Amino acid sequence: MNNSYEAVGITENEYKKILEYLNREPNELELNMYGVMWSEHCSYKHSRGLFRHFPTTGERVLQGPGENAGIIDIGDNLAIAMKIESHNHPSAVEPYQGAATGVGGIIRDIFAMGARPIALLNSLRFGDVEESERVKYLVEGVVEGIAGYGNCIGIPTVGGEVYFNDSYNGNPLVNAMCVGIIEHDKIHRGNASGVGNSIMYVGAATGRDGMGGASFASVELTEESEEKKSAVQVGDPFMEKLLMEACLELLETGSIIGLQDLGAAGLTSACCETATRGEGGMEIDVLKVPRREKGMLPVEIMLSESQERMLLIVEKGRESEVTEIVEKWGLHAITIGTVTDNGRLIVKEGDRIAADMPAYSLDSSGAPKYYKEYEEPQYYQELKQLQQEEIKEPQDYNETFMQLLTSPNLCSKEWVYKQYDHMVRTSTVVKPGSDAAVLRVRGTKKGIALTVDCNSRYCYLDPRLGSSIAVVEAARNLVCSGAKPLAITDGLNFGSPEKPDRFWQFREAVIGIGEACRELDTPVISGNVSFYNETESQAIYPTPMIGMVGVIEDIDKSCTMDFKEAGDIVILLGETKNELGGSEYLSRLHGLEKGKVPTLSFGLEKKLQAFILTAIEKGLLRSAHDISEGGLAVALAEGCMEKGLGVDIQIQTKLRRDVALFSESQSRFVVSCSTEALTELQQLMAQQEIPNEILGKVTGEDFKISVNNSDIVTLKVKDMKAAWRGAFKCLMK
Repeated sequence: MNNSYEAVGITENEYKKILEYLNREPNELELNMYGVMWSEHCSYKHSRGLFRHFPTTGERVLQGPGENAGIIDIGDNLAIAMKIESHNHPSAVEPYQGAATGVGGIIRDIFAMGARPIALLNSLRFGDVEESERVKYLVEGVVEGIAGYGNCIGIPTVGGEVYFNDSYNGNPLVNAMCVGIIEHDKIHRGNASGVGNSIMYVGAATGRDGMGGASFASVELTEESEEKKSAVQVGDPFMEKLLMEACLELLETGSIIGLQDLGAAGLTSACCETATRGEGGMEIDVLKVPRREKGMLPVEIMLSESQERMLLIVEKGRESEVTEIVEKWGLHAITIGTVTDNGRLIVKEGDRIAADMPAYSLDSSGAPKYYKEYEEPQYYQELKQLQQEEIKEPQDYNETFMQLLTSPNLCSKEWVYKQYDHMVRTSTVVKPGSDAAVLRVRGTKKGIALTVDCNSRYCYLDPRLGSSIAVVEAARNLVCSGAKPLAITDGLNFGSPEKPDRFWQFREAVIGIGEACRELDTPVISGNVSFYNETESQAIYPTPMIGMVGVIEDIDKSCTMDFKEAGDIVILLGETKNELGGSEYLSRLHGLEKGKVPTLSFGLEKKLQAFILTAIEKGLLRSAHDISEGGLAVALAEGCMEKGLGVDIQIQTKLRRDVALFSESQSRFVVSCSTEALTELQQLMAQQEIPNEILGKVTGEDFKISVNNSDIVTLKVKDMKAAWRGAFKCLMK
């Protein structure tokens, strides 16, 4: 038996399956095509068996998983296309290009559906930024790469998150999310339909960059794998801008039957995926593919992951019309093949057949599917044990509070988002730094709110509960903006699925996401799985990033987190419990990442979210803010920063003072209202049985928290704000 299959990541049993599909030995090109398409990155062979746990349909879902992006209806014949993708391994090796091409790829997924991209978000994880110069180098490179690509193409980067933990020291996570808008009747899909229709290649010429990128993303990072810089693509945002405009113009002509991004696995994936979604077959000639370099072999052309390229299925007879429009934008448009219905993907090199195989056998429908053994990790029960009475209560709460406010995970990320152009296209209503970004939907009264969320520490300590919390926190962030949550896209970042304890984490997380999405009626409409995020020494914390979109029917009624006027009433909604497990306070101040993750009641969560939306709709709230990392004290401080206002807060509690301030109990909000609105708000809270506590008032310049009639935090807001805003800038110097 040919043992070269091991070199392309194929196992012996998988090779036997290839022999069954072909009834012969594969040649080098065919073997490489199977190798890249059956890699984890393309086939999801270890994960797709679990996706049955996700709700993927609903009355608003116009396109669920399986296409370039998911699409959700927002009314008025308009819809939102959304998707999140990872570019972790490339960013670990070449942070600038790794991040930049991650942005480029996700943008192409959106306009491949016919949607115009209107916003970008990102979710980033890095190692210990306070101790490691390499981590700082990665942060700088990734942020520059995201900014360089998004800013040049003219799509605003409106939100995201950045967190730091030792588990990401050797393996950063770079997940990019893109959102587009489209009319219902203009949705396009990647289908190679219509026998005899032309397959056209549009965009940049093909080079040798990105060779084996999908396979590179499907193994653990080692010193040897990190040398594979050729597996990292090189992006050109100006070319992408031309490609996007050309494709969107072409779609208006009706000449395009389908289109597909040439992303992971390049021409190989684009051809087999569009073929299997359409008539089932395709024939192409690699000699017709525009090439950037001389002497390229068929295997190099078929596996190249050069950026800014699309595959178009064009109505027969309209090729010259397509060529004319594409050339107007200064790009290539070449017919490289035709749609067939024989179920085969045939790759020719001139008159010679270089590869011939059943198209579906390359696609996920024909790829192997595994359901790996799983077992609860040894740490899981051990880390639940936390003797809270052994945690020393702070002596100086001012100092403790400032340590939290200036920690890398809680301080202002202005250094990051100031590098992004978040106002281009002038639709951004709420900028980065709030609970969620809010964009105006032009031509309507509507707005959309966008967020991406995940508490990775929770997901490590309890993957199922932590993943459910990631979903409900994303929903809380949208609700605080006045938006009704509609759907999610998930970026699932985990270690090796071949290790039972890592696969257990993944399985638990998928179940947790599914439970929360069913409870909130926010179906999963798209997503991405990134496995093998580990080095020789450790795996990352399980990190299922949740991107969520919501709709605001009247943009004039959107809400923000910042306190508006002195004299306004500050109210806590929800209940603070005796929960410190997994908190930022426990990690930052006591060096402990353990304990039980805060409990979650879906019933209470849904009741509170519905109340917030009603109160915002009625104009009763001046501000609304989700309480998450750092607890009540940090949420109050964040409400003060924008306008430099203070608060005078009185807490009456039986809890320990540090628990009252820094517990991260779920289903809690800090809201403010005018004194005139208080009575009506209280009536609504009583009517809907909302647990609440009036905490105090918005004041001038002092930040004061008293617990049981004793002042424990007394600071000047200007001093807090200066330290909070300056901490990350200082760190990155």
